[in-house]
Amino acid sequence: MTATNVAGAPSACLPDWDSIDWAQIHKQVYRLQMRIAKAVREKCWGKVATLQHLLTHSLAAKLWAVRRVVTNKGKNTPGIDGKLWRTSRRRINAIRLLRQRGYRPQPLRRAYVPKSNGKMRPLGIPTMTDRAMQALYALALDPIAEMMADVNSYGFRKKRSIADAIGQCFLSLCRKHSPQWIWETDIRACFDQISHQWLLANIPMNKRILRGWLKCGYLEKDAFFATKAGTPQGGIISPLLANMTLDGLEAAIVAVIPKRGAKVNMVRYADDLIITGASPARLKEKVIPVVTGFLAERGLTLSEEKTRLCHINDGFDFLGVNIRKYGQKLMIKPSPQKVRGFLSEIKEFIKSCVALPTDIFIRRLNSKLRGWAQSYRQVVAKKVFAWVDYCVYHYLRKWMRHRHRNKTDAWLKQHYYTRIGMRSEFFAMSINSHGEQQRLFLLKTADLPIRRHTKVTGTATPYDPAWSDYFKRRAKQREVQRMSDRRFLSTCTLQRQTG
Repeated sequence: MTATNVAGAPSACLPDWDSIDWAQIHKQVYRLQMRIAKAVREKCWGKVATLQHLLTHSLAAKLWAVRRVVTNKGKNTPGIDGKLWRTSRRRINAIRLLRQRGYRPQPLRRAYVPKSNGKMRPLGIPTMTDRAMQALYALALDPIAEMMADVNSYGFRKKRSIADAIGQCFLSLCRKHSPQWIWETDIRACFDQISHQWLLANIPMNKRILRGWLKCGYLEKDAFFATKAGTPQGGIISPLLANMTLDGLEAAIVAVIPKRGAKVNMVRYADDLIITGASPARLKEKVIPVVTGFLAERGLTLSEEKTRLCHINDGFDFLGVNIRKYGQKLMIKPSPQKVRGFLSEIKEFIKSCVALPTDIFIRRLNSKLRGWAQSYRQVVAKKVFAWVDYCVYHYLRKWMRHRHRNKTDAWLKQHYYTRIGMRSEFFAMSINSHGEQQRLFLLKTADLPIRRHTKVTGTATPYDPAWSDYFKRRAKQREVQRMSDRRFLSTCTLQRQTG
């Protein structure tokens, strides 16, 4: 059986997992998703339901759903049954489990992860079969969510990122006559409090299966607990359901404000949002009541501790950055709280690597520094990067002294540093894949050039053929930038031993 004719093939005709052409599988799934999106644009809801049924019963979609489950970060985290799909045979046999008839979700396994504020975030971990079923139905639901999404919603959406949300904040606030007041807020326990009644009445999918996911409960310390509200954090389909719950908020706000002079803009990333306005009175009298009422219909409330009204000259933190106007110039910088948190993490990492070989230590430290710097390189971050490099330098001095307690500063400098031009560089000798010696240098984040992000067009969607060329150009541009970064980082951190 070839990979080119599995779109509507029965699950009994299963191909060999290791010989599947995944590009063809994705192409077939994507073609059906495009048809669903077209039916949504034309408001042919009967056709939407028919195409959803066709997609969720196709072998191609089932293969793609299983592939998503066995390749994501949670692939080694079992549910309450303790089962994992690590072999090709188990993965291909899992296709037979993805059947609507007789399907009944199992309870979730409760786990906790720490939050940035010191509290614990509860997770509900489904079994592998339940995850695959959620991934399967998410394929049929995602085109509908994309076509009905708010223009300025950026979280958990294809082809969108935090950088796009920050870019929209800049466009909304950067001009001389831009709004001066910002209402920033967060939805309290968004995933845990969404009304089941609202979801069952408004999410266009099989109601029996959706009800099973919502009402399956969870096990904690061998005790069963029923779920009366919310969609579990840890489920593949949960971010999609949360997004669909909050979509429509932007239109509800626009409907109650005057067309001129209000300067109301909304930017939302998942359950974090800001709303701008020309005056605090307009935000309090018009916008906030609409938001509160919109959320109340869905069983949600605002987090009072994360809600505040501020002036742009005072600045505010949003998605890890600080946004503030200095005079008439808007500056977006890394949030001081996030910088302190990152430096604390780096300090603890360096302390834990006293016995590690220096070349391995530099590679791991470079990976952390590079990842953090690349996430902030699109904002005003040059001075922050220089400060991070300064702190890392002092952390390394303590690391060297702790590692070599009986050595002098001159010996440490000669052993760990070399002169390149006007700079002293922390380095170690390493062996590359060709067996040649080379010097491996510590990355300095201030060397990474600032590159502004090009924000995605608000109305663009990957399921509309009219935007296909647009997304191809963006993908090509990102690939060119990625190759340029790779060459630059190689130049910064690697140099062959000479002499």
